[in-house]
Amino acid sequence: MALLIWQEDLDTGIEIIDGQHRRIVEMINQLHVTQKSMERFAVAEVIDELVDYTLSHFAFEEELMEEAGYPFSAAHKRVHEVFTKRVSEYRMRFEAGEDIVDDLRGMLSRWLFNHIRNDDKAYADSVKRHLNRFVREHQQGGWLGRTVKRLFR
Repeated sequence: MALLIWQEDLDTGIEIIDGQHRRIVEMINQLHVTQKSMERFAVAEVIDELVDYTLSHFAFEEELMEEAGYPFSAAHKRVHEVFTKRVSEYRMRFEAGEDIVDDLRGMLSRWLFNHIRNDDKAYADSVKRHLNRFVREHQQGGWLGRTVKRLFR
C-alpha cells in the first residue's frame, strides 16, 4: 500500500478540522514508514499516538457539532464510537503479537477518506455558519475575537 496523499476534495472548509485530518493522514503514513523498520516498539508508539490524537480530534469535532446545533451530531458521535471500538480491537490484536499493520492502515485510510467526504462534509456548513456567527458576535471582544477569527477563517 502506498503512502496516502491529501486530496482537495477532503477539505471541509474548516481550517482547524482540515489541519487535524491532515495530521491523521500523516500519522497513517508514519505507520507505514515505521512498519518498514520492523521495530514493534516503534510501531506500537505510532499506533498509540494515532489512536490518542484521533480520540481528541473526535471530541473536538463533536463539541463543534453540538455547539453549532448540528441535528445529526448524536449519530455522528455513534459513528465515531463504532470506529473507536474497531481500532481498539486492532490495537489489542497487535498487542497480542498479531501482525495487523497492513490491515489497520488499509482500514484507516478507507474509513477516514470516506468519513471525511460524507459524514464530515455533512456538518461543515452548520459548523461554519456557527463559527462565523460567533466571530461576528465577538469581533469587538478583543483578543478572543481576533484569535477565533484567525483560527476559523
